[in-house]
Amino acid sequence: MPHTNHVFVFLQVFSCEGGIQSYVKDILQAYSQLDLSADVFLLRDDATVENSLVSERFRFHYYKAKSPIVGRMKFAIALFAHLLTHRPERVFCGHILLAPLIEALCKPLGIPYTVLTYGKEVWEPLPNRKQKALQNADRIWAISRYSCDRACAANGIAHDKADFLFCAVDGAVFRPQTKDLELLQNYQLENCKVLMTVARLWSGDPYKGVDVTIRALPQILKVFPDVKYLVIGRGDDQPRLAKLAEELGVSDRVVFAGFVATDALPKHYCLADAYVMPSQEGFGIVYLEAMACGVPVLSGDADGSADPLQDGRLGWQVPHRDPDKVAIACIEMLKGEDQRCDGKWLRQKSLAIFDKPAFVERLKQLL
Repeated sequence: MPHTNHVFVFLQVFSCEGGIQSYVKDILQAYSQLDLSADVFLLRDDATVENSLVSERFRFHYYKAKSPIVGRMKFAIALFAHLLTHRPERVFCGHILLAPLIEALCKPLGIPYTVLTYGKEVWEPLPNRKQKALQNADRIWAISRYSCDRACAANGIAHDKADFLFCAVDGAVFRPQTKDLELLQNYQLENCKVLMTVARLWSGDPYKGVDVTIRALPQILKVFPDVKYLVIGRGDDQPRLAKLAEELGVSDRVVFAGFVATDALPKHYCLADAYVMPSQEGFGIVYLEAMACGVPVLSGDADGSADPLQDGRLGWQVPHRDPDKVAIACIEMLKGEDQRCDGKWLRQKSLAIFDKPAFVERLKQLL
């Protein structure tokens, strides 16, 4: 194994699914392609979880315990001992919750550290210890210009300390394909124009725009009476959304598909004539996945989606709580006359910037 020169520290990567976990896996996969090695410390994962990233490039250290307090103590002691013994070139802190600990361990030893940020967890003013840990970091990584701007403004971080590592999409996995007849039949989408959203339906984060899109449906139906809206995802907000559709008289036009496994997502994206998520995102990996499948996309106009949509060059950006503007944009998308509806062009342009090889190259530059 090459000389260990970096340490990554994460809350959890393999025992749950989510945007942060996907992003972290992309970073580690890209890192494994470089001539480097690292130790990876995981607070809430244990050695029994499936780890698709096992390789000679990494040594994984797991600290999940029956008692969270015991786990945190063992984690902190082991990490400090490792830093003291090996003096790595840099520590990468994978979550703001870990930043105060990383600062406390690295600063006395003179080890520079980088804090990886993702989205809303750093958009608002943080408690003093976390702010101080961000301010004292050698570098900050952000997934979008919007997230970077909000984090810096809210927490007194110097802008010149921030680097961008945008999210990535695997163009070999997410690619155009013929609409799956079995899925069309299952969801009763035959002979329909299909709008689609992939989102967690959680009442604590209702701004994915599913409700706004449902409110836009009556206007869209005046122009495209055969339209249906396929909502992929699960959560406690679904009853509210279903009731809204019923109140607006469009419940027969909205299909709640529930949870769909990651490996089945490409086929589902390819059912859509337009991907619609007028949201507030730190970045919005789903937009990349849809574009890689050749599906035109709609996002909000005041969030991190400006990066995947390249400031509107690759998709529609609308006020994220405005059903009228969403309806107008959806009608344009379904007409298919705009260049941004050209699936081949859209895929080519998006992958040139956000495919996995580009992500590896960007990580190499940062390291």
